[in-house]
Amino acid sequence: MKIDEEGQVYLNGRGAQLNTDNRFLKNSLSKEHVEAIDDWEITNEKTSFIFSSAKSIVNKVESPDVNMVYSLNPYQGCEHGCIYCYARNSHEYWGYSAGLDFERKIIVKKDAPELFKKFIERKGWDVLPISISGNTDCYQPCERKFQLTRQILKIALDYKQPISMITKNSLIIRDLDIIQEMAKHKLISVYVSITSLNEDLRQKLEPRTTTAKQRLKVIEQLSKAGVPMGVMAAPMIPGLNNHEIPTILKACADAGAIGAGYTVVRLNGAISKIFEDWLAKNFPDRFDKVWHQIQDCHGGNVNDSRFGARMRGEGNFAQLMNNTFKLHCKLNGLNVQKIELNSTSFKIPRAQLNLF
Repeated sequence: MKIDEEGQVYLNGRGAQLNTDNRFLKNSLSKEHVEAIDDWEITNEKTSFIFSSAKSIVNKVESPDVNMVYSLNPYQGCEHGCIYCYARNSHEYWGYSAGLDFERKIIVKKDAPELFKKFIERKGWDVLPISISGNTDCYQPCERKFQLTRQILKIALDYKQPISMITKNSLIIRDLDIIQEMAKHKLISVYVSITSLNEDLRQKLEPRTTTAKQRLKVIEQLSKAGVPMGVMAAPMIPGLNNHEIPTILKACADAGAIGAGYTVVRLNGAISKIFEDWLAKNFPDRFDKVWHQIQDCHGGNVNDSRFGARMRGEGNFAQLMNNTFKLHCKLNGLNVQKIELNSTSFKIPRAQLNLF
């Protein structure tokens, strides 16, 4: 925790610097007149873990904007603390704030492996790829302890269930033994999320993630192991990182990526206030430029919920980013080879009968 020249407190290692009100709660706690409060102190609390017994773990994805049909998230909330994360709003459904609570109160779905197994064993399962981390990162730091993702991958390998994954954490290398074996059967593809190659910017945007250098090593190592790899350059934030599209795509292609995607930042719900506060504290000199260019991508707003437009944006600035992305995908040979997963080998393993 540090205090700037104006006496403002900044929580090091956190993305959000405040807790926004939960729209589902009638009552909230706020600081109105700081000069009249003797003992109000903003503290950087330790991350806590809340164990949840979920009823289901695999969700049908209705959005036409994302390339997935089913998603699975073993954790709700994310220690990475990415300031722009669209998943922040979903934390309000659990009774928490989309701000600091999202990165300090992590819900651990302890029954996730068993629920996953139950889902793919159901009668009539069509055997379509299931995407892990459609909402929050399955390899966030607590996975090192709880190993829910590793357990799920073991089950997927046993059942020959195809899986797609996206992460920004090098912890995925821990599970190379399982992932490499799945790749031999064309059961897995992995996308690595890279928002910036600038380490100073990365630390501000994504304070508890691994470095971009390490993520490039993940792409290289998994690619050499036969895993189809891609990069998600997301989100692109006008005035902050959009100029990095060419360098990110080239670096990832050089590391072995064959696929690429991108999104334009959108600040829906509570994320608007959280990001605005963060931007004013970290980039006061660029605040107006960045804010107005984000608005330019969303018809004068900083958010957009319309399918087809929300992920790519509209207007001249959004079109420029789109053109740049397509050009440098072509120059680097990305998205030429289609990644297809095998859904024909699925089989529910049966325990051998004990003959003795």
